[in-house]
Amino acid sequence: MTIHSATPTADPAFQILPSHKAEELTKGGNLAHIRLGDQLYTLRITRAGKLILTK
Repeated sequence: MTIHSATPTADPAFQILPSHKAEELTKGGNLAHIRLGDQLYTLRITRAGKLILTK
């Protein structure tokens, strides 16, 4: 059995969506605020390298 995984460049939807590096959003730290309308969210990069978005 052969398992194929899609690379980001193989997916046309991936190519047209905006892409942002989390490290750039947090300016090298581990926290950033993201505003959507009148709501403020916090983006956090965990020690395990995962992303958490909270209101």
